[in-house]
Amino acid sequence: MSDAAQPTAAEVRAAAEAVKTALDRHLAAVERRSGEDDPAVYEAFNELAAAAETYDELLYDRYDEVTPFEIPGAEDALPPYTGPEEPNALSVLIRRDYAVAEPQRLLAQAQRVEAADSDDSRSTGAEASATVHGALGILFGEFEPDEIASRHKEFGLEEGDSTLWVTATDEPAEPGEWLEAPFEQIDPQRVVCRFDVSAVFDDELDDVGLEDVDDEDLEDELDADLDGEDDLEPLDAER
Repeated sequence: MSDAAQPTAAEVRAAAEAVKTALDRHLAAVERRSGEDDPAVYEAFNELAAAAETYDELLYDRYDEVTPFEIPGAEDALPPYTGPEEPNALSVLIRRDYAVAEPQRLLAQAQRVEAADSDDSRSTGAEASATVHGALGILFGEFEPDEIASRHKEFGLEEGDSTLWVTATDEPAEPGEWLEAPFEQIDPQRVVCRFDVSAVFDDELDDVGLEDVDDEDLEDELDADLDGEDDLEPLDAER
């Protein structure tokens, strides 16, 4: 960054004062909270996070220094739940990401499905299962998403991040009501629960060295695993 584009010392100081003000407001909101999901606390948290992020950026741009703390952004947390206490209906939103790791395996599996569904696989195979796009359509049309998730390696796919959101609704939707735009009407404040699976979490675990593991705890875990060994079911040879 050029000197002309750098923030001034006064701007950094003003950002620091904004953090102090936001910190006081957040503490006051916490002290006055009316319940576990008080919206005032949530709003004060977001203001504090935004002020801290601004200060951190200006501090780095001006002095090449960073703050010793990290406040998660608003996008990392759901807002307080404001839906009905006893929902009459619910929607389950699922996203699973995959990488096409082995295109040839994917194509071969699609061709097998197509051959089983057609008396003349040669005439149809070149039209649908000869391309990755067509093969994906065949496989996801033949198998349920949960089955593909459990057998993704057989289909030449590699798992990425996944997330599952359960949202509360007042009444079930009318047939065909949301099919054209299934995810546009989601209200984050009606999310009952959310479950995320990501390689990011694995990376965090990988950062823990062996020196951080207590020997006695490790030994207890190994003993527990050995005690439960008889309860394990035999694994499929392919897995």
